[in-house]
Amino acid sequence: MDATVALVQMDCELGDLAANLERIESYASSAVGTHAADIVVFPECATTGYFVGEKARELAEPADGPTNERLARLAASLGTHLAVGVTERDGADLYDALALFAPERGLIAMYRKVHLFAGEKVLFTQGHVPMLVDTAIGRLGLTICYDLMFPEYVRGLVLGGAELIVNSTDWITDDWQAERGWTGTSVRALCQIRALENGVHVVMADRVGTELGWKSLGYSTIASPTGSVLAGIDMDEGIGASRVLDPSPDLDRWRGIATYLPDRRAETYRAMGV
Repeated sequence: MDATVALVQMDCELGDLAANLERIESYASSAVGTHAADIVVFPECATTGYFVGEKARELAEPADGPTNERLARLAASLGTHLAVGVTERDGADLYDALALFAPERGLIAMYRKVHLFAGEKVLFTQGHVPMLVDTAIGRLGLTICYDLMFPEYVRGLVLGGAELIVNSTDWITDDWQAERGWTGTSVRALCQIRALENGVHVVMADRVGTELGWKSLGYSTIASPTGSVLAGIDMDEGIGASRVLDPSPDLDRWRGIATYLPDRRAETYRAMGV
């Protein structure tokens, strides 16, 4: 993989598709114009906001709906890949989804969040299909927010050949959780650890702002296979970008020392019932 990866950390207008799409277009244009980004990753539910409740049934669209059509045109006009958190409707079911667009192919993947958190289980239908997508910039493993909490899930994507783990997220907190350590630095560390333990790049695009009293944590991050932060934003809105070059002499040297994947003992784990 040799690509410039960009993340967008943004606030959203709750329930306002038009306003959010305008912001997505503006940020995507800046990411390409300023950083020549080959892929731009946006947060979870970026088109609608997160706490829309039952209004999600009005805002959700099928995969071939007008929002995805507009985003496909945007990817084509900018000549870049876009990964955007959307709310998908399929019959009576709603999904917390991540739409992936390629500049010459339009919508190439709709990933439905596999691990639903707390109240999401009331509104959304659980996805069941892990998603690896071959693109012009490499094989991408798609995840949404809470998926990143499950190391075996991310490890499975990496064993399937993922060269870049894409995480579109809206990590949230309140005062009680923040006092107990659930902060922006925690989610950045989570991104770094997933990159380190799997020897793969991870891009995590988070929200900022407040919805219904819940604060989004920010700290969006692009982490390298060594666990280092290649690009990150703390609590501001904006764009972070980094070139991802893999393989490289530096990473080859690192992986010669950090032999985490080859040192796995799968037969032992199976004996434990894992």
